[in-house]
Amino acid sequence: MNILHNVDLTRIFFVDIETVPGHATHAEMPAAHQPLWKKFCDKRHARELAEGQTHEALFANGGLYAEFGKIVCISVGKFYTLADDTLEFKVKSYANDDEHEVLRSFARALDEAKPYGTKLPTATNTREHDDPKRIGHYLCAHNGREFDYGYIGRRMLICGQPIPPMLDVAGYKAWDLPHLLDTMELWKFGDFKGTISLALLAGVFGIPSPKDDIDGSQVGHTYWTEKDLKRIVTYCEKDVITTARVFMHYQGLKSFWPDVRVTHTPWPPIPVMRVVA
Repeated sequence: MNILHNVDLTRIFFVDIETVPGHATHAEMPAAHQPLWKKFCDKRHARELAEGQTHEALFANGGLYAEFGKIVCISVGKFYTLADDTLEFKVKSYANDDEHEVLRSFARALDEAKPYGTKLPTATNTREHDDPKRIGHYLCAHNGREFDYGYIGRRMLICGQPIPPMLDVAGYKAWDLPHLLDTMELWKFGDFKGTISLALLAGVFGIPSPKDDIDGSQVGHTYWTEKDLKRIVTYCEKDVITTARVFMHYQGLKSFWPDVRVTHTPWPPIPVMRVVA
């Protein structure tokens, strides 16, 4: 793909998020929010309601909407060049029941990264420089422009979290933001009907499916009922790795993946032991 010819793999943050309804059940939603959800559903889910589903049952889909959901995990992957010129792909997850902590940790990870080649006031067109703080970076997610990027930004606003420069894009046109890469958009080739799941895209490229345990429709149940955040972290990290492999395929680098060293930062973080004299 010519559009990716000058994109340096080591300057991309590969991102995936996992979201759940903001409350375990519709009944636990604050009373003031319940009529808002009803009005929202009446417009967004009119067909489902006409087929007999209830507003209460439809709240299981609340995690799809930043107004009624929350982020429980953000996984980030990044390539690094090793001394022998091979690549390492490091994956780290920010996951917590406290969404504020998830967003703060993710924002810190991006805070000094400048968006490459955009019209944002914080952008840079520098690809190589002695000072890494002056080099431009990218974000990459599957369906990121339609879901992940906007969802993170909206939840940061709701939680009162300062938005890092890479995501502070409200009011700009899509073509002004080339630092926001999207493996789904790249697949479309301008075709509005070219929507494709990450699992299907991986399959046609001969990449192992990331959906070998749970899928997105099960994340809310896994979180609220099974209370298994670690399982969600594992699932999210698989999506990040798959997105990175798809991107390498786009760049004609698929054959290099077997030599990539994949490392995971343990989650939950290992607590620091304090030695008292």
